Amino acid sequence: MKFLKVQQIIDAHEGKVAHLIAILQETQAEYGYLPKEILTYIATALGVSPATVLGVATFYAQFSLIPKGKYVIRVCDGTACHVRGSEPIMMAIRKELGISPDNPTTDDLMFTVETVSCLGACGLAPVVVAHEEVHGQMTPQGIVEIINKLAQTASTN
Repeated sequence: MKFLKVQQIIDAHEGKVAHLIAILQETQAEYGYLPKEILTYIATALGVSPATVLGVATFYAQFSLIPKGKYVIRVCDGTACHVRGSEPIMMAIRKELGISPDNPTTDDLMFTVETVSCLGACGLAPVVVAHEEVHGQMTPQGIVEIINKLAQTASTN
C-alpha cells in the first residue's frame, strides 16, 4: 500500500524515464520529501538503476531526501541580503526554533529552515520566504513574530 500512490504517479507518466523529474516532483509533493525506499521503487518501476534516480534527486536543489517541516522558511543570503543583515535573522530563527545548520528541521516537523543564494527580490533585502509568502526588509524581531503566527495557525488547525 505504501507504494500505491507512487505507482499511480508513475502510471500517469506512462512509466517514461523522460518524465523522471516530474515523477520526483509529484512524489515529493505527496510525501513532503523523497524517502530512499521510494527512490528505489521508482528506479525499479522505470527500469533504471537506483543510482540514476538518486543522482537526479540530489542534483536538483528542489528535491529533499530528508523530511521537511510543515512550514518551510527560506532565508536569502545573496549579496544584498547578506550585507543588509540576513545572518542575524538566521540566528534569531535558530534560537527561536532550537535548530542548527546540521539539523534544520524542528523535532515536531513543524518548521524547516533553508538558506538560499538569491530570491530575486534584492530591493527588499533582507528577504525571507515563510510558508510561500515573501517578507521584505525583514528583521530578527519580525521573523520571530512570523514564526509565532505560523505556530498559532498550526495549533488552531
